[in-house]
Amino acid sequence: MKYFLVILLFLGQSIMAATLHYIELNNQKIPLIFEEDKRLPLVNVQFVFQNAGSITNTQKAGLARFSAKMLNQGTKKLGSFGFAQELEQRAIHISSTTGIETFVTEIGSLKEQFDEALGFYKELLKDPNFTQESLEKLQTITIGSITKKENDFDYIASKGLKKLLFEGTVLAKPSLGTVESVKSFTLNDVEEFIAKHLNQSQLIVVAGGDIELDEIVAKLKPLIALLPQGKKEALPFFEASKEVKEKIVKRNTQQAYIYFGSPYNLRVNDEQTYIARVATFILGTGGFGSRLMEEIRVKQGLAYSAYARVNLSNSSSYFSGYLQTKTDSLKQAQKSVKEVIEKFVKEGVTKEELEQTKKFLLGSEPLRSETLSQRLQRSFMEYYKGFELGHSKKELEKINSLTLDELNSYIKKHTEITNLSFSIVTQE
Repeated sequence: MKYFLVILLFLGQSIMAATLHYIELNNQKIPLIFEEDKRLPLVNVQFVFQNAGSITNTQKAGLARFSAKMLNQGTKKLGSFGFAQELEQRAIHISSTTGIETFVTEIGSLKEQFDEALGFYKELLKDPNFTQESLEKLQTITIGSITKKENDFDYIASKGLKKLLFEGTVLAKPSLGTVESVKSFTLNDVEEFIAKHLNQSQLIVVAGGDIELDEIVAKLKPLIALLPQGKKEALPFFEASKEVKEKIVKRNTQQAYIYFGSPYNLRVNDEQTYIARVATFILGTGGFGSRLMEEIRVKQGLAYSAYARVNLSNSSSYFSGYLQTKTDSLKQAQKSVKEVIEKFVKEGVTKEELEQTKKFLLGSEPLRSETLSQRLQRSFMEYYKGFELGHSKKELEKINSLTLDELNSYIKKHTEITNLSFSIVTQE
């Protein structure tokens, strides 16, 4: 307990907490997660659009990610190179990226250049470089990336696992797209995607740095007003397949790439997610000392590393892991994965494993929240998952007080993780 209190004291002295506010516009309240930090003369803003990532690619795989790349092509007036050059001269950063569920545009600059940064983003919203020339250039680049990944055996196995777990859903489609889908993209596709998904109703703003709350609100309001009001789309949830499946792809390789996964019966906003974090750390995310690493690498020498994690989001929940081994050790390694996980669920963990995990998770906490970007990202995820800000700190307290009986009771309830599907790339 003394160890934990020391950590909390350190956190309390070194971390400025983010707070939740709202920007009122068009009779609606747009969430703003904000933290003032005057230690460096920097300002950073992220416009996070919900339900605007690859999960929207129901018709054309890869369209969300491609649309973000198109928005990174600058303005029609300046062009891609000219826009990038203007930003670079002022040390301004503006970029758009997508995840599975979100589309994010980030704006960062020195405090003295922040007004100019917002000005450039305003021009980008009003006059994006959506031209046939930009479209065809990005199509060529993207198709090249997809083709190159056909020789990336980790990518093939990982993509295969998603297909096994989420067959027939948008989550089974590659976020980068396919050669066929990318070839089919038109300017109208991109323009419609941006107009539909980048709107005020789906927006969450994350901002921080050397700026006061009232000032950031006043500066962002005119920018947000340029976005259509739109409507907030409901985010679907996809259940991972309970059926045990296996897919083997043959390639010219000396290594077998083994990806495995199963359902995980826990929702992202469940109060027991902290127990899942502890359990999975012991099983597979803890590196050396984790069950999978100890059995498969240390004891049997079958792989350089073995890893497993729980994937929790608003749209899915599943357990997954991977390892590489020699092709002639494939069956043995696959068998070992099953045995380790089955034993873990049946017998639980030891008191020593629990105590060591507590020490690591609590002791490394300051490293996960030492920068402004880390703290803002954490606060955003707390809000996005449906928790109040500061939930992560409460989770640490719960981890610290977690008993062995509570942990093992939880582990033994989650027998679904033994229903493993395997996606494998191995020798022809």
